[in-house]
Amino acid sequence: MWTTVGLYQAEGYSVPQFHGKWPFARFLCFEEPASALASLLNGLACLLMLLRYRSAVPRQSPMYQTITAFSLVSLNAWFWSTVFHTRDTYLTEKMDYFCASAVILYSIYLCCVRTLGLRRPAISSMVGVLLILAFTSHVSYLTFVSFDYGYNMAANASIGMVNLLWWLCWCWLNRRILPYWWKCVLVVLLLHGLALLELLDFPPLFWVLDAHAVWHLSTVPVHFLFYSFLIDDSLHLLNTEKPGVKLD
Repeated sequence: MWTTVGLYQAEGYSVPQFHGKWPFARFLCFEEPASALASLLNGLACLLMLLRYRSAVPRQSPMYQTITAFSLVSLNAWFWSTVFHTRDTYLTEKMDYFCASAVILYSIYLCCVRTLGLRRPAISSMVGVLLILAFTSHVSYLTFVSFDYGYNMAANASIGMVNLLWWLCWCWLNRRILPYWWKCVLVVLLLHGLALLELLDFPPLFWVLDAHAVWHLSTVPVHFLFYSFLIDDSLHLLNTEKPGVKLD
């Protein structure tokens, strides 16, 4: 690989990709050191804030179990992201992609429970079943039909856009009631805005830092703001269910 890269550069050509991936300099067992480190930092931030959430919010809060489950799904995704960027194999690639999709779909469920399901549990239950079916179909297609990267990206982007618009509409409706609404708006805008970093797709700096690693590194601080919103909102639900408050 490095011989090919050297020949390309010697002839004045741009750095080539190999099987759709840039060439990276390994560090110990890490094939993509920066991305592996970024994924690990995201996982640690998620774990730290989950522990803070559980210490700050009583179990009686209506969203406690749903948010805890979301955190576990996210931790699983960051674990497999770290493993995949450490060692790219058939299994680790599939687990990275499938677990990332699970987080996106569960984020829809989290949004549904918070905005509709607290007053109408049947709706969130039906949405949950539909999301499970969608995830099963998505994984089955990628596993048994075609592992289509374009389809996977389009599917995740579409679901993410639904999540974005849903949260933004809810925040707008509750902006006069919930003083922390801006945290949610900022989180969803940051997450979708930072994802655009993937479009840069430049050759890795020093053969280590590429656009994917920059994207993952940029999302680490977002966990702290997101869980700050979740803590504020969970305490609000626990302590204030007064007339005029729009739980949904």
